[in-house]
Order: sequence, then C-alpha cells, then structure tokens
Amino acid sequence: MFQDAGQLAQLIDHTLVRPEATLDDLFAACEDAKKYGFSSVVVNGCNVVRAREILNGTLVKVCAVVGFPLGASTTTVKIVEAMEAMKNGASEIDFVINIGMVKSGRFDAVEVDIKNIIAMTPKKVHKVILETGRLTEDEIIRLCETVMRSGAEFVKTSTGFGPRGATVEDVRLIKTIVGSVCRIKASGGIRDLVALTSLVDAGAERIGTSAGPTIMEEYYRLK
Repeated sequence: MFQDAGQLAQLIDHTLVRPEATLDDLFAACEDAKKYGFSSVVVNGCNVVRAREILNGTLVKVCAVVGFPLGASTTTVKIVEAMEAMKNGASEIDFVINIGMVKSGRFDAVEVDIKNIIAMTPKKVHKVILETGRLTEDEIIRLCETVMRSGAEFVKTSTGFGPRGATVEDVRLIKTIVGSVCRIKASGGIRDLVALTSLVDAGAERIGTSAGPTIMEEYYRLK
C-alpha cells in the first residue's frame, strides 16, 4: 500500500495532547517527528511556541488543538484560542465541535462555530473533530454536510478522549458523504500498522496517533 516509509510518515500527525505531558515529552515527540518525517506534531496550545522552536528548519508542521477535548467553549473563546495558536506558529488547527448543540439539533449553531473559527484563522489547515463515538449515524451525516459547507479541509473522527476512537465504519460512512470535498483524519486508538492501514483503506488521508514511532518501526521490520 505504501510506496516507501516517507509516504507512510506523511500520513501521520504525531500527537502529544496528554494533560500530564512534560517539556521533556514534548522535546522527544518533536525529535521523533523530525527523525521519521511525520506530517505534523499535534500539541496543546501552551506548547505551540516550544514545538515550533524545536521543529524550526524542518518540514514538520505544528498542529494545535482548540476547544479540546470537550468542544463546549463559546465560539469567541475558540476563535481566540485558534488565533493565539496561529500567532504562535501553528500551521494546522484541530478543533472540536459543540456536541451539546448537535444533540440539541442546533446544527445551525455548529455551522456558525466552524465558519467563524475558519474565517478568523485564514490560510491554515482546519480539521473539524466530530467525536463520532458520541454521535448517531444521522448526526454524523448531518455534521459532515455542515463541515462541507463550512470550507474546512478535514473531517476528523475523534479526540482520543471520547468513548472510543476511530473505526473503519466511521471512516467509510464519512467518505460516502464528503467524497472528495473534504479529507478525512482518523484518530483515537490507532496503535499499530494494521489499524492504520485499515483506516487508510477505508478513506482516511491523515492519521492522528501517539504511536507514530512504534508504527514506523513496525513498518521497517516488515520491509
């Protein structure tokens, strides 16, 4: 499936969003990203500046999470958080939708939330996190339609802090809705090459995982 290790590495957003992650953990994650050539390092907002400094001079991007992991902040707070991340050097922003508004049937409010964050952080890659483990199939479908209208580049399955992570079924369902309009990022619970490959086969074009080095070493062993 993968032409070489570089192609595999470019699918991976190497993720460090644990609340207890230390500065040493951050340095190690960035060094791993440089070593393997991952697409990005995903960090909490407080670590964006440091990650950018460590990754300076490389092609590895910094991705910041916003409204994470609950998505229950106001739109204004999410905008400020996203703008701060952009100012501090983030090239990509992964933000969580307001799940309570989805459950209330207020997809209009969710759309306003998404569009305003995107409008206030232009020229950045935006990945909208649905948290599929908390949603019905109909809610996932309606959210995908909402994200397509918003102009976001990616639909992302999960935070990794919800009831479950990405599934092949989630990705296949999302793919049937978004087609080529949006790309799909699968995340949550992806710890080995088999899981990654199955999600890519289903339609994912980016994988969020904290097990990037483990997956790469597994790939090398199988070559």
